[in-house]
Amino acid sequence: MTLYGYWRSSASFRVRLALYLKQLPFDYQPVHLVKEGGEQHQSAYRQLNPSSLVPTLVIDDKVMHQSLAIIEYLDERYPQSPLLPAAPDERASVRALAYDLACELQPVTNLRVLQYLSGTLNCTDQQRNNWIHHWVNKSFTAFEQRLTETAGDYCYGDSVTLADICLLPQVYNAQRFKVPLDNYPTLTAVHERLQHLNPVQQARPENQPDAQ
Repeated sequence: MTLYGYWRSSASFRVRLALYLKQLPFDYQPVHLVKEGGEQHQSAYRQLNPSSLVPTLVIDDKVMHQSLAIIEYLDERYPQSPLLPAAPDERASVRALAYDLACELQPVTNLRVLQYLSGTLNCTDQQRNNWIHHWVNKSFTAFEQRLTETAGDYCYGDSVTLADICLLPQVYNAQRFKVPLDNYPTLTAVHERLQHLNPVQQARPENQPDAQ
């Protein structure tokens, strides 16, 4: 099993979390998203993933992309430490929490969007940061309200789920861009509890071999 990813990519972070939580061994192949115009645009990588995005997982000669699809595949194939509840209604609730972050927030704050803002649209650093703060606060405000109804130790009850896997990268990004989190006490409490888990520490961006 080989994971192609980038240390600071939110989507790569999500898949690393799933692999470590399930204690699945894997080889890691860094794809630098900035160096030399971005290695994800080079022909060798585009043959694996025509979208020029990370992550890509190669397992048993099958090439998979899209982090949430990869994680659900891993959860079905390797049922130990399940990341989704067994009951259909609970599975739907966890997926909804995960999609709130992975499908609504992350796409508008990822690298290629920020590069378009700074490059093509010639936005200043302050304008780019205002953009990030706006979308993080909008998403986290709604997510905080949802957590008051669903959270136990973690986002949904007392077990780590797909929702937590999606929360961790977005808090990392918010902290990176200095978004104040004082208005999100439930969210930050869940995040703090997650930091005590060894798989989370293994998966953190700064602990990857390509971290810079």
